[in-house]
Amino acid sequence: MNITLLAIGKTDNKQLEDLINNYIKRLGFYIKFNFEVIPDLKNVKNLSESLQKEKEGKLILDKLENSDVLILLDENGKQYDSIGFSDLLQKHMNSGIKKLIFVIGGPYGFSPEVYHRANGKLSLSKMTFSHQMIRLFFIEQLYRGFTILKNEPYHHR
Repeated sequence: MNITLLAIGKTDNKQLEDLINNYIKRLGFYIKFNFEVIPDLKNVKNLSESLQKEKEGKLILDKLENSDVLILLDENGKQYDSIGFSDLLQKHMNSGIKKLIFVIGGPYGFSPEVYHRANGKLSLSKMTFSHQMIRLFFIEQLYRGFTILKNEPYHHR
């Protein structure tokens, strides 16, 4: 199985980028992982919120194949503890899917089309975090999930 994280807009914080890259490198020991940034839209000041979500949604949907399993990182998604999240990862690996794709949307969330295409929603917290911080938090949790599955000491039970 391959896992991809799609995110709208680049990270402009060097320290965050370094931490993200550290965890991406670590993930390589467990799974094929790809972090892909969809460039920010141009001239968003001239776009309504719904039009911006629609345009970002089209960019997201263009990255998908019919067989991909799509999970949205969404404030209204299901919350897991780290062990529960590792169980979710194992369930997807056991299902035989080829690609599991997680998406961090733009500042206004997702278009109705993206919600319709999604196979599930995941929330990392009831708190609100910046889109740049969520990247790090999610990738670290992904790494933690695989160390749990391998019964390694990174996650203390």
